[in-house]
Amino acid sequence: MAEPSAALSPLLKQATPVLAARGEGVYIYDEDDRRYLDFTAGIGVTSTGHCHPRVVEAAQRQVATLVHGQYTTVMHRPLLQLTERLGGVLPAGLDRLFYVNSGSEAVEAALRLARQATGRQNAIVFQGGFHGRTMAAASLTTSGTKIRAGIGPLMPGVVVSPFPYAYRLGMSEEEATEFALRELDYQLATVSAPKDTAAIFVEPVLGEGGYVPAPAAFLRGLRERADQHGILLVVDEVQTGFGRTGAFWGHEHAGIRPDITIIAKGLASGFPLSGIAAPHELMEKAWPGSQGGTYGGNAVSCAAALATLDVIEDEGLVANAAAMGGRLTRGLEGVAADHDVIGDVRGPGLMVGNEFTAPDGSPDAATATRAHKAAAEKGLLLLTCGPHGNVVRMIPPLIVTADQIDQAVDLWSQAVKEATA
Repeated sequence: MAEPSAALSPLLKQATPVLAARGEGVYIYDEDDRRYLDFTAGIGVTSTGHCHPRVVEAAQRQVATLVHGQYTTVMHRPLLQLTERLGGVLPAGLDRLFYVNSGSEAVEAALRLARQATGRQNAIVFQGGFHGRTMAAASLTTSGTKIRAGIGPLMPGVVVSPFPYAYRLGMSEEEATEFALRELDYQLATVSAPKDTAAIFVEPVLGEGGYVPAPAAFLRGLRERADQHGILLVVDEVQTGFGRTGAFWGHEHAGIRPDITIIAKGLASGFPLSGIAAPHELMEKAWPGSQGGTYGGNAVSCAAALATLDVIEDEGLVANAAAMGGRLTRGLEGVAADHDVIGDVRGPGLMVGNEFTAPDGSPDAATATRAHKAAAEKGLLLLTCGPHGNVVRMIPPLIVTADQIDQAVDLWSQAVKEATA
């Protein structure tokens, strides 16, 4: 028999050396049954942990009943139930949903809706934002050139404005916010006239861009400008939604309401499901045929999402994210206090970044990479992010306990000590 000739693309590089055999709660086990604390959660996806029994049971039950009912051909009960259930947690007034499969697809759907609803063409995004890899989503993304390089020309009509990244700018949060809002006003005066601007897209916390929280005053300033100019405010909650930041939605910390919310990742505990939510009067302005897809709103994914929402509510996972996030941040700040190479620890809830910098303030990706690798060797799985790869991020499942947080901080301390020896 001939040897198999197919293999994965050589571009797919693993962040850790683990060959996962199974997952349970906050842990992943390899094929030798070695246990790892998983503080990646599938990049913020397994919000209720790996294989939560209630999610597994719901998915198994649905698999035996109806795997796929294409939702513009036939309707199915899990989709209707999920839509009704999301109505109880979505921002007030965002009462219409359109489902797809991935964050990128949902971003593209939001952009399509914004352009059709306003009759305007331009979108404003912020430097360091990540909105996806498909063509329009990549055109909105500036978290790193690797997403955009070699595929141009990109979609026109995208204006990039500064994000209030206080640590990088060497400013206080207040100064960075004032600077970013002033520059946004300048963009509206010099590059994209308000009457040409359909939407402002923003992440409540930069994800791939370095785990940088948007100050509440900045988000409120965006809301004010959107209202002033008739621009739609689109909040990308792909990574920050469903309790990740210690509030159900990342934008809640600022007390604002978006015009369109983009959801994905933590919604279905690992099953592919995403979507956009908008008010009825806005959603109905989408053009006929502009919303659809084969797999969006898959029955099994919807069943898993319903169970996920039950677990988040019944186990108090939003409050747990806030409490455990505070504990994690305090622990990481203690590690940083002992190592000058960690210049900043930041992030709300269970979405925390450790930024490594050299003595001259430049990014220190080499030490970040060594610490990341050493942590995996010690049994703690993490990810890096940021344009220079010098931020190590921690994204444990929302079920994480105080003991697991303390264990992770201890392993991280050992890894940083080894990386800086």
